[in-house]
Amino acid sequence: MKAIFFKISIIISLLFTLSCKSQTVNNYITFYNNLVPKLNTMVPNKTQYYNKNFSNFYNYLQSKSIDITFFMCSPRVIPGTQYYVIDLRLMENRIWSVGIDNHFQVPFISITFQNEIPSQIDQLSIQSQGRWNATIAQFFANMKIEKIEFVGINGYNNPDRTIK
Repeated sequence: MKAIFFKISIIISLLFTLSCKSQTVNNYITFYNNLVPKLNTMVPNKTQYYNKNFSNFYNYLQSKSIDITFFMCSPRVIPGTQYYVIDLRLMENRIWSVGIDNHFQVPFISITFQNEIPSQIDQLSIQSQGRWNATIAQFFANMKIEKIEFVGINGYNNPDRTIK
């Protein structure tokens, strides 16, 4: 009797685990399918923000109800030590992880600035733990955009990884 109960418990646990994983993937797909059409409508207009302050593009993102959750700075060329690029993540870590774990496309926006990002960003990044907030938005507000790239917006399971 104990053996049957034990086996039933294991089967129920396994089914519950698979159900949760399936739900998490479904949540990712739903999130992706709500976000990416907004990003795709922005692609044709991105060049109008070149040579303009970041605040203009940021206001455009907000008008589309697109929230930045995290950011990461990187050099224009690798290897390099001077930051010119900021990658804007548009989802929380747990959703991001589902996309990565399942080899899905993960959408984000990569912005290259005309001038080097001031070194104070290192301290701000540490203080905010890489989370986007009003202080970070203000820090970038007057920086001029050189280029905007939309990454991971070709369909969550599409093998085409072309940057737009």
